[in-house]
Amino acid sequence: MPITEILKKNADFYPNDIALVEINPQYEQQTRMTWREYSLIEANPNHAYRNEITWGQFNKKANRLANFLFTRGIKKGDKVAILLMNCIEWLPIYFGILKTGALAVPLNYRYTADEIKYCLNLADADVILFGPEFIGRVEEICDRIPKVKMWLYVGDDCPTFAESYDNLVGYCSSKEPKMELTDDDEAAIYFSSGTTGFPKAIVHAHKALMHSCMTEQAHHGQTKDDVFLCIPPLYHTGAKMHWFGSFLVGAKSVILKGVNPQWIIKAVHEEKCTIVWLLVPWAQDILDAIERKEIDLSQYEIAQWRLMHIGAQPVPPSLIKRWKEVFPNHQYDTNYGLSESIGPGCVHLGVENIDKVGAIGQAGFGWETKIINPDGSEVEKGEVGELAVKGPGVMLCYYKDEKATEEILKDGWLYTGDMAQEKDGFIYLVDRKKDVIISGGENIYPVQIEDFLRKHDKIKDAAVIGLPDSRLGEITAAIIEAKEGMTLTEEEINEFCLDLPRYKRPKKVIIADVPRNPTGKIEKPKLRKMYAGENLVAKQNEIQ
Repeated sequence: MPITEILKKNADFYPNDIALVEINPQYEQQTRMTWREYSLIEANPNHAYRNEITWGQFNKKANRLANFLFTRGIKKGDKVAILLMNCIEWLPIYFGILKTGALAVPLNYRYTADEIKYCLNLADADVILFGPEFIGRVEEICDRIPKVKMWLYVGDDCPTFAESYDNLVGYCSSKEPKMELTDDDEAAIYFSSGTTGFPKAIVHAHKALMHSCMTEQAHHGQTKDDVFLCIPPLYHTGAKMHWFGSFLVGAKSVILKGVNPQWIIKAVHEEKCTIVWLLVPWAQDILDAIERKEIDLSQYEIAQWRLMHIGAQPVPPSLIKRWKEVFPNHQYDTNYGLSESIGPGCVHLGVENIDKVGAIGQAGFGWETKIINPDGSEVEKGEVGELAVKGPGVMLCYYKDEKATEEILKDGWLYTGDMAQEKDGFIYLVDRKKDVIISGGENIYPVQIEDFLRKHDKIKDAAVIGLPDSRLGEITAAIIEAKEGMTLTEEEINEFCLDLPRYKRPKKVIIADVPRNPTGKIEKPKLRKMYAGENLVAKQNEIQ
């Protein structure tokens, strides 16, 4: 069934139960009141610690937007873009678009004006809803995209070039819109992360979104009593598809606006959160804050927190070992997926397999996997090859890019571009196909070196890239980010790396910040751009 039917079911069964809570730590006052108590007296709901809506309100908001869009001529198959920071309106807007039969087109909030223009044109967007953080960027391009019929502003003080979402949508009918949808109807366009060039527009059907709901709930057993803490950006498949498990059972979810170890722990305490999905840097920051005694866990009630899971990037086993020492009663899972496979879940470790930390896991609920050679044949057991996945969550296509679609979709299999190997029935991620370093004819997999480096007590994060070299083709460079308050030298790293095979030891060490995008992936193209040219002219930092 279409995913919109779940929202209607939740509104019918649990109209007065809390669906979404928004926490705004930036409005914290010097008071002993909890967020919940403070929100009851805050005059302006847009500037409160805490806002909430019930399932009944959620559904009515979605219906009002759908009915409004109908009055403006939006029809099945049209495209409606969303450019918002995480907020309590985000998901009702998303579902309101889906209820019209149009495709929701979430945009990365880090996009520049030109990137927004590019994506709106690529997706053939008819409407865009945007928030106050994007006024300048949108104003810069609004007269250069003639196909966009409507610029809807979500927030206070609507700019003159747009129309006010609140003023227009708030007065529309909240009745269920009359639109017949099927599993095979197109539902959304998501954009690839753009780590290999311009983003591609990924088309998904309602059946893919529905399967994501079922996969997430099958993996983590969400019940009506669970409370999910949502921190990552909702424009990305990762956060939303993990929320889908709670959505499927009508459970409450909390949107935390901001990433800070103290805020995360306080939100778990105040809202009685039971499930938290983190990125690797956030988990590291929480542990570091506890280690520095900036967080005293004895001051919080967090015994109900049952599951911490991580996705979007390889997870250092050393991190999970540290986590279990601090939170011994937590279940742990890691989830692997791509936007092309409707986010996380096509491969997952499973809470029962914590002894296999380091693996990304096994085929997820309803999914198949295989590891293949360049010719498409399966590799021998234990050999490295490209991971391919198959299941109901595979994308329909790259919008308006038949060639790219044919390169990644073959006989129903999605070629992930990730190099992997199988050991004892579990899949281990080796590296991105395009990140493999070939030095003197030897294949070097950066993830293996990064995992090793993160074991160092002073290292917060590490990224390994290939830099051009006239003799070897490429050399291995390690960008090292030290933990807060600690210093590192190249000599320390060099000595630490003596435990690596000689060919894997970084030939160049750079002590600097490791940039990651909002979904936690290391921005290696940015690092290559920063340091590749430098390597051609400066050899003094190379480690022999």
